[in-house]
Amino acid sequence: MGIGILALAGAFLLVAPLGLKPYGIFILSMWAVMTIAAIGLNLTLGYAGQISLAQAAFVGIGAYVTAWLTTKGAWPFWPTYALGFASCFAVGWILGYPALRVQHHYLAFVTLAFNTLVYLVFRNEEWLTNGIYGISNVPRPSLFGFSLKGGREFYYFCLANLVFVSLAAWWLIRSPWGRAFVAVRENPIRALSLGVDTRRYTLMAFAIGAGLGGISGALYAPLTQFVDPTPFALGLSLNLLLMVVLGGSGYFFGPFLGAIVAVLLPEWLRFAQGYYLMGYAVLVMVMMAFWPTGLLGLADRLLKK
Repeated sequence: MGIGILALAGAFLLVAPLGLKPYGIFILSMWAVMTIAAIGLNLTLGYAGQISLAQAAFVGIGAYVTAWLTTKGAWPFWPTYALGFASCFAVGWILGYPALRVQHHYLAFVTLAFNTLVYLVFRNEEWLTNGIYGISNVPRPSLFGFSLKGGREFYYFCLANLVFVSLAAWWLIRSPWGRAFVAVRENPIRALSLGVDTRRYTLMAFAIGAGLGGISGALYAPLTQFVDPTPFALGLSLNLLLMVVLGGSGYFFGPFLGAIVAVLLPEWLRFAQGYYLMGYAVLVMVMMAFWPTGLLGLADRLLKK
């Protein structure tokens, strides 16, 4: 049954752009890009149990690295893609050190402060980021000589990246590293007594999650073709956290479902005009009040019954 649902969802994602207008294709592309960032946060929060409110900062770093180097440095896309991941991985590794000393809401405050710091740098350091004016005309890449300038072509490119990241995350979760992440989340003292290097795995969880945020940003820049500080404020970090928690923290497909609720559902509710945001907010509050394990947690509980 699960394989059939996956096949149906895959077929829908492949066919859906054929009947959509450019804005609909853009929203689907944004869903794929944000899902990659949410997968990274799910590794940090859902599997390693480390609360982070800095994912928007990593998306922003990846976006600015790609935008700046492809426009001002005339770099090709792929080196900036790799550099976006590597730079965010390195910053995430450094940011992971406070996680070794503080936990829970104290760690959330540390990552919140980091997100605010990065946002202020994006906004005020015009020599580096062009400030509030942003970086425009970010080019879209080519793949094997095939141009990805069209909206539909770039959507399939984003979807291919999502598939690649998902397969890598699937392998990681089922590897000894993934099991170590879960051990650190469940009981770090017991994990340490069993020989798990909790220090290294905590840093690794932060770094990998941050690196996936950088990949998301590297795709975000050519998708929108304009990068400015506003999208990378705290609101995006909270929205990504909502995707993970609402979909099901610690469930592999939680970010996919959560991104549908956070990215696509508000667009589907626009027919309600000014009331759609109110309805969306009420839906989220009801979900968190009665099903705090998220949609996949609710489905798992119903299947067990």
